[in-house]
Amino acid sequence: MNQEMRHDMREDVRIAPGGLRELGLVNWALCRAIARASGVREARLFTTLGRHGRLFRAWLLFASFLMPNGALPAAETELAILRVAFLRGCRYEMDHHVRLGRRRGLSAGDIDAVLQDGAADFFAGRRGALIRAVDGLVETRRIEPAIWSELRTHYDERQLIELCLLVGHYEMLATAIAALGIERDFGG
Repeated sequence: MNQEMRHDMREDVRIAPGGLRELGLVNWALCRAIARASGVREARLFTTLGRHGRLFRAWLLFASFLMPNGALPAAETELAILRVAFLRGCRYEMDHHVRLGRRRGLSAGDIDAVLQDGAADFFAGRRGALIRAVDGLVETRRIEPAIWSELRTHYDERQLIELCLLVGHYEMLATAIAALGIERDFGG
């Protein structure tokens, strides 16, 4: 890690982002490509997790099946991720997925609403069911039967499985980001 990065780090950063030496050529190149695609100088989540070599690459493969290559519509994937980020208070996830959500067709009103208490009241139909399902999974680890019945009218089995894994995955990331002290990529 270069001197400038070391000087920039907050005290609560528990594992510093890695550079070429710590990540190895393959992970470093992956992280650079991800940062460019995200429009940031360094994607700190990736340069931190990338320090774990093979696990990082396995995680990237799994994560790519959820987003951007999942069975759920891209805008709804982003709504679910943003809802998890809001409920978990994960600014890092919010920073990235507000930008991604805009690219995937979410309006400013959608984004503002999903990042508020009572978000399900703003959305109708399948998006309302989606938000209620995310709220249930994060708050109680369950989807109530009435919400599940509503989801079944909008989503197939593959999408329902994916929704549960997507929410769990972004909860896992919010936990890792907080526990490892990963700094936000834009400001803050």
